[in-house]
Amino acid sequence: MNPQASLIFIISLLLGTTITISSNHWIAAWAGLEINTLAILPLISKSHHPRAIEAATKYFLTQAAASALVLFSSMTNAWCTGQWDITQLTNPTSCLILTSAIAMKLGLVPFHFWFPEVLQGAPLITGLLLSTLMKLPPIALLYMTSPSLNPTLLTTLAILSTALGGWMGLNQTQIRKILAFSSISHLGWMAIIIVYNPKLTLLNFYLYAMMTATIFLALNTTKVLKLSTLMTAWTKTPPLSAMLLLALLSLAGLPPLTGFLPKWLIIQELTKQDMAPAATLISLLSLLSLFFYLRLAYCTAITLPPHTTNHMKQWRTNKPTSIMIAILATMTVMLLPISPMILTLV
Repeated sequence: MNPQASLIFIISLLLGTTITISSNHWIAAWAGLEINTLAILPLISKSHHPRAIEAATKYFLTQAAASALVLFSSMTNAWCTGQWDITQLTNPTSCLILTSAIAMKLGLVPFHFWFPEVLQGAPLITGLLLSTLMKLPPIALLYMTSPSLNPTLLTTLAILSTALGGWMGLNQTQIRKILAFSSISHLGWMAIIIVYNPKLTLLNFYLYAMMTATIFLALNTTKVLKLSTLMTAWTKTPPLSAMLLLALLSLAGLPPLTGFLPKWLIIQELTKQDMAPAATLISLLSLLSLFFYLRLAYCTAITLPPHTTNHMKQWRTNKPTSIMIAILATMTVMLLPISPMILTLV
């Protein structure tokens, strides 16, 4: 793709995200979501492969339906209350429709079917944008409307998302699909706590975006898309494979690493809210996704393929993203000891 065109699309993405997260009026928020959708479509379909075109079409149809529901919800609320302010969403029907619309935009169960297919058809860097930046505006809308939302509905969606995100990722061999189901599972953790402690949802999202960026950039450096090629990729950059192993374990939420922090805080908050059964259930369901993270980690650095590889070992990469991967990987692995400072910032 032409660099000037790429720059315009990236700036449009940032513009749409900024408009949505900084707006008070529903129409401005809707306009930001539409700018985002239109800017990401060329980035998904830039390879002109039929799979990419199919992914872009699915993404467009889903996001258009979700945006229509956002408009319908805000208009219903304005009709009943005379308010277009995002924080004044008080009509129960509007809250229900908005929750469905945001779940569709994010890819929460039962509106999750589009997300693995779109991520599989998109390039790795576009997949990174879809998993992180494109999730920020809907989560910001959830954050702003959180006092009005239905806790029972969100808890149900969250537990279903964690269950299906873990269960459907078990049998996958394509890494982008595995990361898509991982994203659905993490969104379940964010959705269950949004009503009780919205700041924890934002913290979870920031840490998830950081860990996912580490993994996507590492995979993009080694040009790995399938489990079978992941097994042979360790000879290209052995240090990067070791860091990818730790990043995957961090994304799984294992204790010495950064990924444990949001899970620990969410379980603690749910227990305070007398939701110990929900906390137990979502913790047990996250063991499903732990299995495929361990499978990825095993293929990355622990197992050797049955056939030899002809790659020369590269102990130094000249990619401009190397410094970015180094910074992100360090933060992905080592932020847990400074969690009190992170909590004071949040």
